[in-house]
Amino acid sequence: MSEPACPSGINLALQGGGAHGAFTWGILDRLLEDGRLDIEAISGTSAGAMNAVVLCHGYVADGRDGARQSLNDFWKSVSDAAQFSPIRRSAIDMFMGNWSLDTSPAFMFFDILSRVASPYDLNPLNINPLRDLLESIVDFEKLQKAREIRLFIAATNVHTGRVRVFRCAELTADCVMASACLPFLFQAVEIDGIPYWDGGFMGNPVLYPFFYECKSKDILLVQINPTVRNETPKSAREILNRMNEITFNSSLMKELRAVEFVGRLIDEGHIDEGYYRKIFMHVIHGDEALREMSASSKVNAEWLFLTTLRDLGRQTAKAWLEKNLDLVGTRSSVDLRQFFQGPQ
Repeated sequence: MSEPACPSGINLALQGGGAHGAFTWGILDRLLEDGRLDIEAISGTSAGAMNAVVLCHGYVADGRDGARQSLNDFWKSVSDAAQFSPIRRSAIDMFMGNWSLDTSPAFMFFDILSRVASPYDLNPLNINPLRDLLESIVDFEKLQKAREIRLFIAATNVHTGRVRVFRCAELTADCVMASACLPFLFQAVEIDGIPYWDGGFMGNPVLYPFFYECKSKDILLVQINPTVRNETPKSAREILNRMNEITFNSSLMKELRAVEFVGRLIDEGHIDEGYYRKIFMHVIHGDEALREMSASSKVNAEWLFLTTLRDLGRQTAKAWLEKNLDLVGTRSSVDLRQFFQGPQ
């Protein structure tokens, strides 16, 4: 059976967010199943980086079906590995149908411990099972030679505070782990003698490689860190979570503002579309659903929770395709100017 005609190629920008990356998994699964959008490139950070490399690995092996299977295998392996973790939902949360770990004794203990002791103290051997899991799923030697989909994986240089973008030809498991290295949880990942932390500090995810290295004008951002919260955080954990959301969205907001500014200059005839290009922005977000989930749920790797997020992502992507697919290659489906001029 032939696949539906594709209106245009598209670039995907995938945010990080721990276990909430399973929401992105669902979106990717639905887009791949639909088959009407060709993915030219993916920019990913943290969990978004893992989704990106796992998708590309599967795509190289067996096209869209291979990508979908690879994503499923990765998240199932994450869940299987987490079965041995002491950090699990408490009986109270299970009874209340709450996905958070806020009342989990083990989570509260490690959460407090991480604020008074560094990972160099708590994990001197730098053991990270997620790295081994990733290497068991992804063949990085083949991925380095992949030409089907371009990858841009962001990490933050600890010494300079600048973003480093790793591309397919240089990707290793260390590059992906650097992109997901939260400094309170993991030792900095050293690559060629340079230490790196989570890419979310400087690009969650980065967009600029799309402007210079890709043909498609369309960028689809999968946003899993809420931009807006109408309530004021009161508890210490809520305050820290909101600080992280603002921090990890700040670099993205600056890039989106630049996209809007250049597009407006082109529309008003102040500059010609040549070296500068008009970019068509599209956004799929889980604000309504993910906003209700506490920060602790980002470390909940129960299979039922991950598949719930996956199904939510699939439903959200289905609704987006029905409403916005015809706009791809034609114009943006999100008004960035209105977005930035909203309530201050």
